[in-house]
Formats: sequence, structure tokens, C-alpha cells
Amino acid sequence: MTPAAAAQDRLSALDAPTVALVRLAGVVAGAGEGELRAALAAVVASRVEPVWVEELILQSYLFAGFPRTLNAMREWRRMSGRSAPAGDPGTETATSADRWRAEGEQTCAKVYGGMYERLRVNIATLHPALDAWMVVEGYGKVLSRPGLDLLRRELCIVAACAVARQDRQMQSHLHGSLNVGATPAQVAATIEAVADLLTPEERTRAGAMLAKVTGNARKER
Repeated sequence: MTPAAAAQDRLSALDAPTVALVRLAGVVAGAGEGELRAALAAVVASRVEPVWVEELILQSYLFAGFPRTLNAMREWRRMSGRSAPAGDPGTETATSADRWRAEGEQTCAKVYGGMYERLRVNIATLHPALDAWMVVEGYGKVLSRPGLDLLRRELCIVAACAVARQDRQMQSHLHGSLNVGATPAQVAATIEAVADLLTPEERTRAGAMLAKVTGNARKER
């Protein structure tokens, strides 16, 4: 099997819209404007659900920052021709904090599984505000939104962390993807979708990381 055929075989674990979506996640996190326009064109061509695209771009501020998120949403509005919604529950900051905290705790526990309690202690040790923001802002306000399922959100986070060279967080979300129902083949396809944005050494390291995480998950079962 040629390298190109092998890559296509790995990508086959995901449907075309999801491949386009996770690639967009990686591009938003660490590529340039040319790659962003190409990734958005692929999203349009693959007929990705527009709400998935907007939810992916919204969650990108957690992993890529506001500048990249704003640029991605601006380009999406231009290329898709879609206007922003008239309103959104995410604007209800004065009344939603308790709900976001409860939903964030539930979502974070799904992602981290048996490591959830240790995670909360570790983050609070870094700074209690970071723990609160992680749960309320990250997992509650953003990642618990209903417009995109948690499995695809986690795969998008894996892609973003890979391209942003955030190995520690990538390892956490490799586990998280498996915890919320992704198969090892689907996670491998996610890495393949952004492989051209990584160096050969980074691709090798990502593959080894996935193999280790998958092996540990099997042992734990």
C-alpha cells in the first residue's frame, strides 16, 4: 500500500464532514490564512452542518485564543454567506453561572473519567481561579453547548492541540476522546487529517502517544 493509500485508509474511520471539521480545528489553532480559507472551502464542499462549524469555531477560543477565533469566524461568515444568529444562550452571563457549573462538572467528568477528581485537585493547586474557569467557562459554557456532540468536540480538541504543539493537553484529550466513545481508529484519523501541518517527528510522536493511551485504556478495562 502506498503512503497516500495508507493515509486515505486511516481517514476512512471518519465520515467526510467530520474529517473536514477536525482539520478546520487544527488549522484554526495553528495554520495561516491560506490554510484557513482552504479548510473552510473543504468544509463547505463536504456539506458540514453549519452549526457544527460555528460551534467548532466558538470553542476554538479555549485552545487558540480570541484572535484566531475571530479571524476564523469572520472568514466563515464571508465564505458561507450565513449571518450571525440574532441571539444565543451564551450571552446570558448574569443568569447562567450555576447551570454552566453543573453542566461543566458533568461534561468534564465524562471526558476525564476516573482521572476527574485528581484533575480538579491538580488544577486548583495551580490556581483556584483556573479550576473554576475550566469547569464553568470551558466545560460548562462552551463544551456543553448542544450544537455539536461531545465526541466530535473532543476530536477537534485533539486536532487543535496537535497543531498547537500542546502535547500534555493532547494526551489528556486523547484519553478524553476514548472516554466519550471515540474508537482508536477515529482518533488516528483525526491525527491523519492534520498530519501535513505537523513535522515528521511530531507525527511520529502523536502516533506513539495514541498507541500508549490506547494500550493503557485496554489495560484499565
